[in-house]
Amino acid sequence: MSPSSPRPEPSFDTKKLDELMEAAGLDVILATSKHNVQYLLGGHRAQFFSSMDAVGVSRYVPVVIYIKGNRDESAYIGHRFETADTQVQPLWVAEVMTRSTGSVDAMTLAADYLRRIGKENARAGIEKAFLPADSFAELRKNLKSEPIDATTVLERLRAVKTAEELSLMRKATESVAAAIHAVVKATEPGTTKRQVVDRLRFEEISRGLNFEYCLITAGTSFNRAPSDQRWELGEVMSLDSGGNYHGYLGDIARMALLGEPDQELKDILADIESVQRAAIGKIKAGTVGKELFVAAEAALSKLPIRGFTDFMAHGVGLVTHEAPRLTTKGPVPYDDPDALRPLEAGMVLSVETTTRHPTRGFIKLEDTIAVLPGGHEVFASDGRGWNEGKWH
Repeated sequence: MSPSSPRPEPSFDTKKLDELMEAAGLDVILATSKHNVQYLLGGHRAQFFSSMDAVGVSRYVPVVIYIKGNRDESAYIGHRFETADTQVQPLWVAEVMTRSTGSVDAMTLAADYLRRIGKENARAGIEKAFLPADSFAELRKNLKSEPIDATTVLERLRAVKTAEELSLMRKATESVAAAIHAVVKATEPGTTKRQVVDRLRFEEISRGLNFEYCLITAGTSFNRAPSDQRWELGEVMSLDSGGNYHGYLGDIARMALLGEPDQELKDILADIESVQRAAIGKIKAGTVGKELFVAAEAALSKLPIRGFTDFMAHGVGLVTHEAPRLTTKGPVPYDDPDALRPLEAGMVLSVETTTRHPTRGFIKLEDTIAVLPGGHEVFASDGRGWNEGKWH
């Protein structure tokens, strides 16, 4: 950074991070996941490593070093390929070192920096799931105390979104919804699932998103992978897609049909909608997280689809299934430390109800909802009925 370029302020709440670290017994955090590096550095993401980590015989490992109570001693260890990125976007940390070439020397540089500022005895927090074995071994060799997993600390820090983050998530969700609707309207009988996903990828990218995935079913099959299966007249299709906008996810599921829905299909989707609305209606600051599941399960218990229908709610942001974590029973295994904690304004939830109907197929609605002080905001609330393909 040139002397004429003032350092920006951190975009996150440093006081909150200090408090979380104090409660966890940490003096230093070394963040190495790309999502937490982006979060802590105000949006920085090395463009060379945007979709890959491998380089030569090693891999990209960025390191944000945050010192509790003294942000002016914090630093960033980056790869030499991102030197230009950090020149374009000045970072708030006191020292930026874009000199690493792989996973071991990134951690060597981090350990050297801690020694230089007298923190080699510090209780260091790491992200165990996002630290390669050779990086971890190098860090342990250079520190006097055993590193502690700080994943939960960083999750709690990210759980409440700023107005800017909510705007990015709203944009991401609305763009995914618009892309799904555009694809469905243009899809004719005989189109394969793979072709639908390819078109959806194009539509999302054209709206400024990074395409992440599309879980897709057609007809009575429950298989959600893109394939050469064709979508035919009279069949349902489920499109569950995620796209990110500047790293923040839009994650929704919508239903499509080649033809007009009969009464049974209308009833099934209306029942799913009633479960969604029962849960979403509980969302506001102060609601205990578990209450969403209680409301959804009460609504579902009265419906004919209850025997083959599942409800799920989870946090979403830079990562899918991030805090708040509300249940241990979902498809992604984790603890539920937030089930008995009140929701906070600024949290964002994904709420989803899925029916695996024995004769009609896979039918699902998923919505992204922001928690507000007195209620909630559903991002991209349209297209919740049967969206018809190009069949006549």
